Formats: sequence, structure tokens, C-alpha cells
Amino acid sequence: MYTVAALYHFTRFEDPAAVRGPLAATCCAAGVTGTLLLAPEGINGTIAGSRAGIDTALAAIRALPGCAGFEWKESTASAAPFGKLKVRLKREIVTMGQPEVDPKAAVGRYVEPADWNALISAPDVVVIDTRNDYEVAIGSFAGAVDPETRSFGEFPAWWRANRQRFSGKRVAMFCTGGIRCEKSTNFLIGEGVEDVYHLKGGILKYLEEVPEEGSLWQGECFVFDRRVSVGHGLREGPHQLCYGCRRPLEPRDLERPEYERGVACHHCAVETSADDKARFRERQRQLDLAAARATVGRCQAS
Repeated sequence: MYTVAALYHFTRFEDPAAVRGPLAATCCAAGVTGTLLLAPEGINGTIAGSRAGIDTALAAIRALPGCAGFEWKESTASAAPFGKLKVRLKREIVTMGQPEVDPKAAVGRYVEPADWNALISAPDVVVIDTRNDYEVAIGSFAGAVDPETRSFGEFPAWWRANRQRFSGKRVAMFCTGGIRCEKSTNFLIGEGVEDVYHLKGGILKYLEEVPEEGSLWQGECFVFDRRVSVGHGLREGPHQLCYGCRRPLEPRDLERPEYERGVACHHCAVETSADDKARFRERQRQLDLAAARATVGRCQAS
């Protein structure tokens, strides 16, 4: 059984490049895989490994500047959810493209999972899902507004085009683990919205803590690893990923004629060219060869 830790923390890294090497070396030595993103605004990522390996990685992150009090969420996976470790430098740890947004200055009011149902059931509250369209497609909270965005960077324009729909309402927002809401709630505050709330710990914390019989969550929650989705109790869901377009697929989708493992599905079969599909087939062939040689677990700092 693998321990999976999802984490983010906003803090100021004066030189993220100087952080990358030592952090990657520590995680690699501990047998930890996954992806960590470093930017001047902080750290974000999901990692997996043994209990001891994850404890070592978390200790290394706590030792980084301003990270002593960072929080993370844990779940488990029956198979390795990542093939290797990647520690990458980025301009933002979650890309919104709004330089003036600063979660360290102000965010919405945190709502504990136990109090979330009551808030989103109130008649003067609008509930907004800040995730991407393919994530919302497999699960969301009952009655939540889907902005139908393909990337988080589209959210500001969507809000400005639709804000009049929500005039006079309190706004409650949620995302997978909480990081997008740190930025989206700060953005709304900057847009003059006074009553802004967000789910503390995100969907993952809600699914972990709220019993299924009392839950307002419907469907599964997309996660960015080989599990693809999780449900109540953070149990692994039934979805697989199309590696042609990165969209989640239900088991019945694998029986459709458009599906080719590692190449295409019914969502993207007409979106990619013959050359694209040839490249994807070669990529899948190389992945199968690597799996046969058991070459997972390599480390990268890219």
C-alpha cells in the first residue's frame, strides 16, 4: 500500500532553483515519486511512497523557508500512482495569470467540511466549482455552478462575464485540494465581493471526513495521478485516463470503438491528427517497454 500526500503552501521563495536540487535529492533517496512544483509564491504537488518515505519528504518540505506550518492531505493507493519523481520550476504553483492576486494578503473564509453542507444549502449562497470542465464532468456538489473552463486561467474572464448572475449572493467555492480557491477567493475579494467562502481542504478533505450517507457530493473526484478518481472515504474510483487527451474515462468508455490505449478515446479521436496518433502509439510502446524493464522510480529535476 502506498501513502499519497497532496500538498500546497504559499510562501516566498527568493530562489526556487536553489530549493529544487536538495529537495529532489531527499525525495529520491526516500523512494518518493510524484510531482512537486516550485515557484516564487510557494510549493504545490502530490507525492507517493512508503510511510517512511513520505515522512522524510514532508520533513524536508517543513524545513523550507516559511513552510514550518504547512498542511497536507493523505490517502492511499494500492498500486504506485506515479512512475517517477519530478521537481519542476514554474512561474506560479497554480496558474491563474493574475499577477495582482496574492493569497498571502487575503482569502475567503474557510469552511470546515462538517459545516459545508449547511452553507451551500442556504438560499442566499451560490456554489461555484473552480475546477476544469473534465474534472467537473465526473463529479461535483449538488447544485454547483460549472464555469465550463478548460483551464484555471479562464476563471477571471468567466467571473467578470457572469458576475451579475450572482448579485446579492454569498459565494462559496471549492476545488480538489484547496489551492485554486486560495487564488480565486483572493481574486473575488479584489473584484469587490465581500462574502466569499471556500471549502477548507477541498473536496478531498470533505470526502475523507463527511459520511457518504450525509454527503452532498455526487460522483467521483478527479485526481492527478494513476488512480484518476477517488470517492467517499478516498477509495479509488473506477476511472482510467486517456493519455491522448488526459480526460477521465469510465469503464464502459474503454469498449467504444474510438478507444485505443494510450492513443485516443471518444473525446479526442477527432481532435488529433494521424501524426499525433502515431506519436502517441510510439510513446505507449516505450512506456510498455519501460514497465517491462521495471524502470519506474527514476528522479527528475526539470
